[in-house]
Amino acid sequence: MKALNIIVCILVISTCVNAQIPEKIKRIFPEGTIMHDNLAYAGDTLKGHKLDIYLPQNVKGNLPLVVWIHGGAWKLNDKFADMGYMRNTVSSFIEQGYALASIDYRYSTDAIFPAQIQDCNQAISWLYTNAEKYHIDKHRIALVGFSAGGHLASLLALSNNNDVKQFSARGKNVPFKIKAVIDFYGPSNFLALIPKVEINDPTDAVTSLLGATILERPDLATMASPTTYVDPNDPPFLIFHGEKDESVPYTQSVLLNSYLRKVNVKSELTVVPNAPHYGEMFDVESYRTKISSFLKTHLK
Repeated sequence: MKALNIIVCILVISTCVNAQIPEKIKRIFPEGTIMHDNLAYAGDTLKGHKLDIYLPQNVKGNLPLVVWIHGGAWKLNDKFADMGYMRNTVSSFIEQGYALASIDYRYSTDAIFPAQIQDCNQAISWLYTNAEKYHIDKHRIALVGFSAGGHLASLLALSNNNDVKQFSARGKNVPFKIKAVIDFYGPSNFLALIPKVEINDPTDAVTSLLGATILERPDLATMASPTTYVDPNDPPFLIFHGEKDESVPYTQSVLLNSYLRKVNVKSELTVVPNAPHYGEMFDVESYRTKISSFLKTHLK
């Protein structure tokens, strides 16, 4: 997946420790949006353990929550990533009355898997525990993830009812439930990526994540694959993938969609014609309408 390593470099918006919300990100949101930035969710000062919360102006009561999980090959970018080319989708969440939380997680260059999924679980646990303070309805939580973030969103949601102790930093998570998942071009089955990955390249994204090649640790690759945890009790999925994606083959999303449908979990896959790994082709009105309808059905 060398192409994934290269392509994510141009997505980096900010690499500053504890960076404030950049002005260009603030401008994406509707005027008056309430912003809480750099909230520490793990009781430490690590950059990878921070999240931001965005709320509609004049918020009343508790709102359903959408959690944004960024991409970047598990080793690049931050909680502002992907917002730039998805600006209309981001804005629509606030306009439609959702709370939005964007989370950071540790890079694979700092801590190998399962650190990333531990962080995501810990972030959701923190949001669940602090829901009332930030006008969040803790019983209505959806995830949206991009590329590596799509993988983490899927893995978190699908393993949520499997009690995988390795996926919790403390051995057990707060018992939250995920109501819906929107997955943009995330890997779903690492063993199926064997023909695609750079087997002998130590900088390959998946190798860096696992701390070993897929062939060296097929057991770990299986543990890290969302498809491993599919069962009939999983939440509904809305999946988008570019037809011309050269970083994560769209067959990864075809596979996930098939696994979900096989056990009668609601899942819809949209293969975006001629679309690459990411970009504004995913932020068009027809797809925003699908997202809006999906969230309205499962969160409101």
